[in-house]
Amino acid sequence: MRVIAFHVIITAYGFWLPNDPRGSWSRWVRAWELAKFGPATKVSTHRSLARKSHDIQQRLAAKRAMVREAVLFSGEQARTIAQAFGRRAAASGYAIHACTVLPAHAHLVLGPMRTKIQKTIELLKAAATTALIEADRHPFQNVFYRNGRRPTPWARGGWNRFCFTAEDVRRSIRYVQDNPLKEGLRRQAWSFVTPYEI
Repeated sequence: MRVIAFHVIITAYGFWLPNDPRGSWSRWVRAWELAKFGPATKVSTHRSLARKSHDIQQRLAAKRAMVREAVLFSGEQARTIAQAFGRRAAASGYAIHACTVLPAHAHLVLGPMRTKIQKTIELLKAAATTALIEADRHPFQNVFYRNGRRPTPWARGGWNRFCFTAEDVRRSIRYVQDNPLKEGLRRQAWSFVTPYEI
């Protein structure tokens, strides 16, 4: 079957750790400060594990051990990020059919593109990071490495699910549109979103 769209999740630094007791998509733990909390908890399910019962204290202890605090985007930062996503998609010639930027992660439904999906995710993160820096809204605005660069506000990689049918796309769009409601927030509407049509 041909992929007709992608449901993408881009997480902020510290949102979901590689050894999260609820499971993760990671094969290994790269950060030594997190390794003491156990190996990666690789799972094979495509269903969300966010509400799975787990050792909350272990998860919170691992988050406290991180080099920096977990990133939580403000409303202004979320707006800056979303607008950067829209500009990046327009410049690259693919459609965004749904977009939600929450405090710790973003969801997008993207139409077909010329680049591989993981490269597209990296380009979206880079565009958003550049926009945050230019707007003086980077979460680590005053933190610099020795080389003068700021730490990324994003977790490594990104998660994507392939949409093979029109129903897959519509289901993903509904999920993205409804996602803010789960966090007690309002639905988001962005001018760059292109309605999905078969």
